[in-house]
Amino acid sequence: MTDYFGQDASKLRDKKLWLFDMDGTIYNENRLFDGTLELLNRIEELGGECVYVTNNSSKGVPDYVNNVTRLGIEADENSFFTSAQASVHYLKQNYKGKKVYCQGTKSLVNELLDSGIDVTEEVEPVDIVLIGFDTELSTPKLRNTCEILSTQEVVYLATHPDWVCPVSFGYVPDCGSICQMLKNATGKWPKFIGKPEPNMINIAMDMRNRSIEETVVVGDRIYTDITSGYNAGVTTICVLTGESTLDDISKSDIKPTYTFHSVKEILAAIS
Repeated sequence: MTDYFGQDASKLRDKKLWLFDMDGTIYNENRLFDGTLELLNRIEELGGECVYVTNNSSKGVPDYVNNVTRLGIEADENSFFTSAQASVHYLKQNYKGKKVYCQGTKSLVNELLDSGIDVTEEVEPVDIVLIGFDTELSTPKLRNTCEILSTQEVVYLATHPDWVCPVSFGYVPDCGSICQMLKNATGKWPKFIGKPEPNMINIAMDMRNRSIEETVVVGDRIYTDITSGYNAGVTTICVLTGESTLDDISKSDIKPTYTFHSVKEILAAIS
């Protein structure tokens, strides 16, 4: 079986760690894409394992477990690695004990608190500003963030740079678009923690004791999913069920190892 561009994809059968993006890759909001369950089962039959590596920081891992379980996917909390978890890891590694102002969902704030991060949602002296994909965003929140960015010298971080998040009718603005709005008001631009940085991929491989050669990243965005895999040196698959198009792939300096219309075609390639 070959991919869209005629690449022989038979080597995918030998991969042992499959790192799947979620939104736009295996489902769209509450609709599972055709072939997803069969692909996950086939990977397991071939001796592989699946981890869901998502940039979406609006939900906590327990929320994701409930969501995919409802869709029919068997998973537990060890099956996920999110940009929220990557942010916790980054803050602890680089800014231990520092005070963080978070513009994000209650779920993100609680994840930071539960991990021992000193976090606030109020305008007060802080060391770090962290922006997430905030599905509970309000004008008062934006005002607070702009006030801190405009009046304090802080480290400015964001969980991920995705411009949009796929939903049932199309897209809604994601974390990158929120950061662009804040830049228009403050002139400030953050450092992003999640994909396309290789951190999430490297940590997932370390946690599963898997090598670069055994690992493949599957996603729908060239500039985050595929670039993160490229930066980590692993095989990458771009599916065309989400944000990136064939035109995006042709114009990108970074190309996926394989391109398929959907996860259903990946299933055919490894069957």
